[in-house]
Parts: sequence; C-alpha cells; structure tokens
Amino acid sequence: MSDSRETLAAELDQAFAELTPLERLTLLVERVEAPIVFTTSLGIEDQMLTHLIFTAKLPIVLKTLDTGRLFPESYTLWRETEEKYGRRIKAMYPQSEALEELVNDQGIDGFYYAPEFRKACCGVRKVEPLGRALAGAGGWITGLRRDQSANREGMEFVGYDAARGLIKANPLFDWTREEIRLFAEEAGVPVNPLHAQNFLSIGCAPCTRALQPGEPERAGRWWWEEETMRECGLHIEADGTVSRARLVPGHEHGDVAFERLAPGETPPKGPLA
Repeated sequence: MSDSRETLAAELDQAFAELTPLERLTLLVERVEAPIVFTTSLGIEDQMLTHLIFTAKLPIVLKTLDTGRLFPESYTLWRETEEKYGRRIKAMYPQSEALEELVNDQGIDGFYYAPEFRKACCGVRKVEPLGRALAGAGGWITGLRRDQSANREGMEFVGYDAARGLIKANPLFDWTREEIRLFAEEAGVPVNPLHAQNFLSIGCAPCTRALQPGEPERAGRWWWEEETMRECGLHIEADGTVSRARLVPGHEHGDVAFERLAPGETPPKGPLA
C-alpha cells in the first residue's frame, strides 16, 4: 500500500501544477480511494478550501483541532461557516487526562517558559488529536502555501507522508495570500475578522499576536522563541506521538517551571506582549 500511495503522490504532484484548486480537489477525490480528510485551522486559506469543497459537494471530511485556547472570533467563524454552507466541521479535542497532566505539570500558560514546554503543549492539544483525526484516512488536505515561511518553501503540491501512511496534498501551495484574499472577497467566503487587524496566521490566542510592519506572515506565532522553525509539529516529519517528561524528575507539580527564570524575570504575557 505504501509503495502505491507513494507513486500516486508523485503522479498527483506533477498533475497539480496545471490545475486550478477546485480541479486539484476533484482529482484527489477521483484518485484516492480511502477517505480524504481536510484539517482546517479556519484561516483564510482553509476558508477558501472549505468554500470549494462545500459548494462542489465533494466527499471530503472536514475536521478542526479545537485546542481549547482559540480566539472567540475563531469559534464565531466556525459557527458562521457551518450555517452558511449547511455542513458540519467536526471537532477534535485533546485527551482530557493528558491535558490535565500537562496543565498540572507546566501551569496554565507553561508554554511561555521554554520551547520544550510549548512543544509539549502543542503535542497534547494538536498533534495527538491530529493523529486521531487522520486515522483510517488515505488523503490529507491542508492549506499550506510556499510563501508562508522559509520553512515551507521546500514542500510540494502533493507528497507521501510516510509516518502516517497517507497522501498529503496542498491545493493552494502556489497561491499568494493576496490572490486568496481577492477570491474570498469576490466569492463571499466568511473569514476571521482578526485578519483585518494584522493577525495573518491565527492559532491559539495566547500564542498569536498581530504582526508589526514588515514582519513575515508567521512571525506572530510563538514570537518569544528564538528559533527559526517555529512549527507546532503538525507539518514536520514525525510519527504523530509525543514523548513528554515532567519538568523535573520526581516532581508532581509545575512550580519548578519558575526556576527557569532569572531573578526578577517574568515570561511574556498574552498575545500582545
């Protein structure tokens, strides 16, 4: 199965270059036999794809990862999108026991203290639910674009995700943000009002801020981290599992997180910090 899907991914990647986004989605439905899942973040790219899928009545399952820390505007957009198209966007939530352990370990906003804490949070709230969202799927659709970040320039239209054993397709890979904005405006696609407030890439509220003039599109995500690959783990090579140790071996609670700070130092607070 892996060889056949890998071959099919290569064929689709070559074919996508000459097709429109809707034609790409239609070709995926025609060629991928197992269920196809589109995981939407409710960003403007994903809203365009949602519009194409729902209006063309394509047999693609839409799912979103509700981390429990989204902006209120994102929940409102979720409801408005379902009401406009008359289709359900299925929710995937973190496992309750893992989430309780994470918060008891790190504190409610432990992700501000160290990159490994933030990645552990993404692991519990996003990566593990994604694994369940894609279970049994043969195809995975995302809204990734090559110009979103330097880290994404080397991706493809379609590739084979060996860790998950499925075909991963990016139908808007060669579209610019401005092209998508114009499409959404002309087609009446509902979009998050935060985009107009310079929140170009929107994730969890505590981990997203508005961009400053001249900053790249994803600079507002996890902005306090001094590393070049600020990804949550959904779109990097991984087996979808998260190995998470306690902050300090033997400690049952997260008070020791504060030991990471210098005397008088405090972590960044809130999306506008």
